[in-house]
Amino acid sequence: MNMESSPVLAPPAPKSLEATGLPTVVMRDILLKTMFRRNLDMVTDMARVLALPVQVTQELVDLCRTQKLVEATGTLHANSGGEMGFQLSDGGKARALDALSQSEYYGAMPVPLEDYGQQVKRQSIRNIQITRDQLTGSMGHLILPDDLLDQLGPAVGAGRSILMYGPPGNGKSSISNGIRDALGDNIFVPRAIFYSGQVITVYDPIVHTVAEELEDDPTQLRRISNRYDRRYVLCERPTVITGGELSLDMLDLVYNATSRTYQAPLQLKSTGGVFIVDDLGRQKEPPQALINRWIVPLEESKDILALQSGEKFEVPFDTLVIFSTNFHPNEIFDKAALRRIFFKIKIDGPSQQDYLKIFAMVAKKRKMPLDEGALVHLIKNKYPTINNIYANYQPIFLIDQMIAICEFEGIPYQMTPELIDRAWANMFVKDEVIVK
Repeated sequence: MNMESSPVLAPPAPKSLEATGLPTVVMRDILLKTMFRRNLDMVTDMARVLALPVQVTQELVDLCRTQKLVEATGTLHANSGGEMGFQLSDGGKARALDALSQSEYYGAMPVPLEDYGQQVKRQSIRNIQITRDQLTGSMGHLILPDDLLDQLGPAVGAGRSILMYGPPGNGKSSISNGIRDALGDNIFVPRAIFYSGQVITVYDPIVHTVAEELEDDPTQLRRISNRYDRRYVLCERPTVITGGELSLDMLDLVYNATSRTYQAPLQLKSTGGVFIVDDLGRQKEPPQALINRWIVPLEESKDILALQSGEKFEVPFDTLVIFSTNFHPNEIFDKAALRRIFFKIKIDGPSQQDYLKIFAMVAKKRKMPLDEGALVHLIKNKYPTINNIYANYQPIFLIDQMIAICEFEGIPYQMTPELIDRAWANMFVKDEVIVK
């Protein structure tokens, strides 16, 4: 996807060192550390790694030359347009080692936290207009009641918190993923941000999907780097999905004591996108404690983080948070917590009609021929034993069971009352008294 296809206002490329918003000493030390660690000697290569325009990188190199930290090699690189080479002086190497002892961070220049806050506002998830067609299109593979989309649409469009609750196996996770897919556009994610002398890495290739790759080409670099600030990466709106493994310390800054570097917590990486807390109630911390941690972010659109020194600071919180649980909200939250969750949507099991639609859709996908007699047996004889309670996962489970049986028996895929019985027997565990 091209940058021009993104409706988000791009951060302009800095035209000077001053325009980066960073202290000169910080930029100087990152350049020296990067030259030392990456063994760089050409300005175009430095510009690519530092994520700065070539002319700004040249300005930084010239500054280091006046301080006798960098010197020209006197070598012109013929394969790079006759570009002059540069290297660290003895004083530059000493300064690079000293800077590395304070922080191992090198590479892309960070974005000042204040500047990043302005970019977050320009690309806020609350600015998105979600239509019924978009939401329906992203969930076309799901059989959902019409009134559910009536509830989901305004919730997603508001970009506020959503709690989905109801019995297990009815697609809460699939609906969460469908909401994510409906967003569809791109935002600019900073490679790192800068606050109070500290660099905090934000861009994470595990979380963020790049929407535009930059070719490793000096000519391409000069052309693109003037279009927007390369300290940002153009990405699809991010999605962070957590489940039972989520703990409160995962929402704090991650500090590496060995490299003396910081990494952004999960919710900061998801800024401008979606943060899904699946299986709420299965974490080691009680749901009430997790919600209490989110109260300030959800109400004030800002989060509070702390450095190793204990200094606390505010960062933007611009995230659609989706909580999903199999528990009834009144069982796991107090009224104050529920009040702070903007939308509460119950996800029930399907009606018999929708259940049969799901069954037919799955059977077609799995190439399992439908058999009316087997379906009548399932509906009339099996479901009454569980009070006719249908769940979205059941057609997939039953059909996959029948497929496994057919493959084991060496017979063509088929649906019979007998196979329905064998599949059904594996869907539930009977209560038994074990005699020791």
